[in-house]
Amino acid sequence: MKSYKLEYKGKILDLAQPKIMGILNVTPDSFSDGGKYVTVDAALEHARDMMLAGAAVIDVGGESTRRESSPVTTQEELDRVVPVVEAIAASMDIWISVDTSNPEVMKAALDAGACMINDVRALRRDGAIETVAEYGCPVCIQHMIGEDPQVMQQNASYSDLIGDISTFLYERIHICLNAGVRRDNLMIDPGFGFGKNLEQNYRLLGQLDRFKSFGLPILVGLSRKSMIGDLLKVNADSRLAGSIAANLFAVGAGADILRVHDVKEMAEALKVYMYAMKFSKQKIKK
Repeated sequence: MKSYKLEYKGKILDLAQPKIMGILNVTPDSFSDGGKYVTVDAALEHARDMMLAGAAVIDVGGESTRRESSPVTTQEELDRVVPVVEAIAASMDIWISVDTSNPEVMKAALDAGACMINDVRALRRDGAIETVAEYGCPVCIQHMIGEDPQVMQQNASYSDLIGDISTFLYERIHICLNAGVRRDNLMIDPGFGFGKNLEQNYRLLGQLDRFKSFGLPILVGLSRKSMIGDLLKVNADSRLAGSIAANLFAVGAGADILRVHDVKEMAEALKVYMYAMKFSKQKIKK
């Protein structure tokens, strides 16, 4: 069973066991919790609560990527993200990720104490790859058709879903390596909900284990997604049970990092799952 270890500036994230990434949206318009944590104090309190509940990573995001979201300026994103990263880094011993595609925000966040970049656009914006290579930080590259979340669902067409996503990720990895990004700093995210319809999302989940062939850590973002709500016919606030079920399936298929809103509940479910697996003949696919 292969395990991974990420390191940045002396901080280590050991992925021998799946880790939970707590979502901290410092935006007014995110689909599930927009507006709740727009002040530094509220964001810091929530980050601390998630850490105490079991999060190993806090993922700070200053740009909503929901379909109806409005673009943000660089200055708006900097104003939202950097003070929160600084506050977390100054008061908590935890791995900090920043959910951004903007190279200027990447630089400022890493200078403020962030440890990794989580980019839904897979470092396709000008200067993004160069920034990650220069800083030598871990980065997660995600699959998404095109670069605009506002229109991603309009192009949800594939000749071979898993094959097309794999080809995209292989190409991005190759470009990253040629630009000087170290392979041991790379993670992949197949992009649940980003340019996929309901059936495609569940086909992707059902075949998630195929992405272990990349030999890289897998991050999944399933929490409260529309693929849960559309199947169960519930709104975002009622998707906890479905989110836990999907995330545990992903762990069984080899996911290394679970990006979630409900840290306490997910941590408890994961603890039970992992303890039971100790006594099971079935091995978690790594």
